[in-house]
Amino acid sequence: MNVEYQSIMKNGVWEIVPRAEDKYVVASKWLYKIKHVAYGSIDKYKIRFVARVFSQQEGIDYEDTFSPTVRYTTIHSLTSLETSMGCDIHQMDVKTAFLNGSIDEEVYIEKPLGFEVKGREAYVCKLKKE
Repeated sequence: MNVEYQSIMKNGVWEIVPRAEDKYVVASKWLYKIKHVAYGSIDKYKIRFVARVFSQQEGIDYEDTFSPTVRYTTIHSLTSLETSMGCDIHQMDVKTAFLNGSIDEEVYIEKPLGFEVKGREAYVCKLKKE
């Protein structure tokens, strides 16, 4: 949890502000997952701080959605190109890729459980715009 929280703080994802009564605040939670290796033993424990966006209403809290995905034909094309050109492919995982997006709306989210700021218990996190 500390690593995830430090990553969020390092990237300046939000600022702590007083809760505005006329603004909707998206619920949040910690999401825990155990990653296993091929033969079943535990490889690592993963944790992410996530917004519970299912509580939002289209037209009120947001206008559209976007989910970046890749088509398998794109992957196949790139690996074929790589093979024919004799290049190497390297895989990487960007842990905070979602932080690179930009938003046009004012979005408020609950503070992460366990990381409350003393004296600001009634405050919320206002996501910063890019």
